[in-house]
Amino acid sequence: MAPPTTEREFFLNLLDDAYDKQAWHGPNLRGSLRGVGHVLAAWRPTAARHNIWELAAHAAYWKYAVRRRLTGEKRDSFSLEGSDWFLRPQAETEEAWKADLAVLATEHRLLRETVRTLAPLAFTAKAARMIRGAAMHDVYHAGQITLVKRMAPKD
Repeated sequence: MAPPTTEREFFLNLLDDAYDKQAWHGPNLRGSLRGVGHVLAAWRPTAARHNIWELAAHAAYWKYAVRRRLTGEKRDSFSLEGSDWFLRPQAETEEAWKADLAVLATEHRLLRETVRTLAPLAFTAKAARMIRGAAMHDVYHAGQITLVKRMAPKD
């Protein structure tokens, strides 16, 4: 793949590498969630620790938060009730898990579209830091998810 020709392309590639494009460092966020069913997603290492399901919902929320900060819109319409951390699962079914994964995919698509269409004057150093941070956030939680999967009891 040729290097990006614009700063905007660089940031779009960064978001995609962290979320769903093959990365050199290991699983990205979506890759870390591949093959995880609702039972594993709901498994909690200890009572005081987040499970994979909560990590995925949290990642979706921060994609939403960054998108809203980039556009200057109020944070008031996230599809899950609450903010930042969401106690999961509310309903321990495969359908509920897939619904929350769909929220994550939607929020990634919306953030990516916001970056793609961001007005040149809005593409500030602060915006660039937030976009980089969103990508790093995905990779950070991909690592956590990978670790939780390794800790989970095997059948």
